[in-house]
Amino acid sequence: MDRRNEPTSPAGEPGSDWRVFEPLELTPILAAALEVFQENGFHGATVRDISRRVGLTVPSLYYHHESKEGIFAALLDLGTGEAAWRVRAAADAAPGRVDLQFVNVIQAIVLHMAHRRQLATLDNELRHLSPENRQHYAERRKEVENVLSGIVETGAREGIFTPKEPAETARALLGMCQAIVRWYRPDGPLTPDELAERYVDIALMTVGLSRRPGPRPPRRRKARVA
Repeated sequence: MDRRNEPTSPAGEPGSDWRVFEPLELTPILAAALEVFQENGFHGATVRDISRRVGLTVPSLYYHHESKEGIFAALLDLGTGEAAWRVRAAADAAPGRVDLQFVNVIQAIVLHMAHRRQLATLDNELRHLSPENRQHYAERRKEVENVLSGIVETGAREGIFTPKEPAETARALLGMCQAIVRWYRPDGPLTPDELAERYVDIALMTVGLSRRPGPRPPRRRKARVA
């Protein structure tokens, strides 16, 4: 029995702030598994290692998750689900302003990679997933790509952005942001917010904007003629 929907970290309640990252709240099994996967990789981790760390017998662990892959897939599902809702919320926060949507979405992706680095690094182990689980993960990951691609394509169509290949540009930007987990360290010189600001500047230059977009000035009312 695979209970991947057991309560875990915040799943993005309506009205949640996409910029705020509360401490990650995992079930004891998933918390222990994340540690073991981080230390040993998927191939080196065993169900016995995870059960010993969480203080359960192996049969008890199998009651909650049917296999090591099931545990791994649950963690991936959590990470991709959180990334997806944050990106959607970031885009929705700037209706009618594709330039500000772009800034928000890049910030959301970078902040997720920095704050949820442990979950995001599991992406490197995808080869161990079954085709069914890999397809599910690809679909969730595609949600983020579609939001970013849609914004870049709209901006190019409206003449705000200048890339010749908007969809390819969006994929390149997404790859750039996802690579953060390979080198970023929480105890390094950059905070997540500082990192996001730098990546926004790089992303803006990539789509042809040299300056950070600001809010539109308020419309002036026409004076009535007496």
